[in-house]
Amino acid sequence: MKLNCLVIEDSAVQRMIVVKLVNNNTQLHLVGDFSNAIEARNCLNIHSIDLIFLDIEMPVINGFSFLEGLKTKPQIIFVTAKAEHALRAFDYAPTDYIKKPVTLNRFEIAVHRALHLHQLEHETKEETGEHIYIKSNLKKIKIFTSKIKWIEAFGDYVKVVTDESSNLVLSTMKSFETNLNPTQFVRVHKSFIINTDKIERYNSKFAEIGTSKIPLSRNKKDALVKALAIE
Repeated sequence: MKLNCLVIEDSAVQRMIVVKLVNNNTQLHLVGDFSNAIEARNCLNIHSIDLIFLDIEMPVINGFSFLEGLKTKPQIIFVTAKAEHALRAFDYAPTDYIKKPVTLNRFEIAVHRALHLHQLEHETKEETGEHIYIKSNLKKIKIFTSKIKWIEAFGDYVKVVTDESSNLVLSTMKSFETNLNPTQFVRVHKSFIINTDKIERYNSKFAEIGTSKIPLSRNKKDALVKALAIE
């Protein structure tokens, strides 16, 4: 399990320190580091982020204002030079609050908390989250839609690719699509439906999920852009 992370810190030196700690941790994946909240907000519109290392005192938009403007909030670890912000900070239910200078031991404690909370949330979603049943190899299988990466046309079948496996289901793409949440799953090609939560990046021709490149039809790209709410 890896958490997708952002580092938002206006000090280049402090940002470099936290970025180095993130990159050296095998359970964290750095998606981006930013000197201001505006650039970070644009990144959040494109990528699925689990954890943000966030400074509080920043120009233009401070850390608190940045959080208030988010519709969906990842886990937050505040990293700040002043302890006096702690009382207000906990109104935002952060995972942790680290006072600079950041030490390796203190950083690892905060990350451990984030990983634990992520695991608990993941387990809860698995028990109660949206799911579908598919019939594959004469077996009825329960699949949580949050784990589906994409659905691919495969002759008379569709291939359902998840985080752990892939299964062939006797169905048409159109029929299978009716069982999926249209706000989360988008038909981006005659042969592909993708889970927008799994997209890491995209261009005019492909959407990337992990190391896989899913082709985008020219007339379907607008649907993807709309689903990702990118202005």
